[in-house]
Amino acid sequence: MKPGQKIIVIGCSGSGKSTLSKELRDITGLPLFHLDNIWWNPDKSHISREEFDQKLDEILLTDRWIIDGNYSRTYETRFRSCDTVIFLDYPVNVCMNGIKERIGRIRTDIPWTEDELDPELVNQVENYANANRPVILSLFEKYPDVNRFVFKSRPEAAEWMSGLV
Repeated sequence: MKPGQKIIVIGCSGSGKSTLSKELRDITGLPLFHLDNIWWNPDKSHISREEFDQKLDEILLTDRWIIDGNYSRTYETRFRSCDTVIFLDYPVNVCMNGIKERIGRIRTDIPWTEDELDPELVNQVENYANANRPVILSLFEKYPDVNRFVFKSRPEAAEWMSGLV
């Protein structure tokens, strides 16, 4: 099954949301929005919630998009507006390795380069399964008409992506 025209990519930090989103953009031609680039400034300060919500709403009102990012307080807003959810439901160790591997790498999905492991991010990864995963699963029940793709491993997601080409 192929994704639609309004896709959200969610999952734990370090799961590879941004990488998958870029590949999906390249295959589909859909515009890609990284929520980290909307929320964060290069100096690691961030915009206000009101400004973030306004920018997110502007994206959601358009006809075609991929939105990459967790931002759990906006899950339901994005579920209501999307036609497809891609959930990278990976084990903690995979995500922990993912956040470690990006230290020192220049990335286009966030406006700075990580120079060390952020303890707050480590905490988010360690608590994701208990804090975020149940919310996502309940939203799948609440929005049964949304196409869903839940991947338990990187190879599983890669196999699905290869079928889109």
